[in-house]
Amino acid sequence: MLGLLISIIMAIIIGFIGDALVRSDMPGGIIGSMVAGFVGAWLGHFLFGHFGPDIAGFAIIPAIIGAAIVVFLVGLVFRGMSKAR
Repeated sequence: MLGLLISIIMAIIIGFIGDALVRSDMPGGIIGSMVAGFVGAWLGHFLFGHFGPDIAGFAIIPAIIGAAIVVFLVGLVFRGMSKAR
């Protein structure tokens, strides 16, 4: 149970860092950041492999890069949807 809590906290932190790097607003607040962190960690591991420091199963550097990519793409989609209205 503690491992799950640590993973959720790490995903939120990684999502916030990815959001800060892109300078975009991730929709969904803290839940959106958590989702960006988890998806970004998966994407970063898929694209860049597992390197750098590891905390709670997250390779920090690829996870942050992946979260920044996810936040950027979600920002593009939401800006495109708001312009279409």
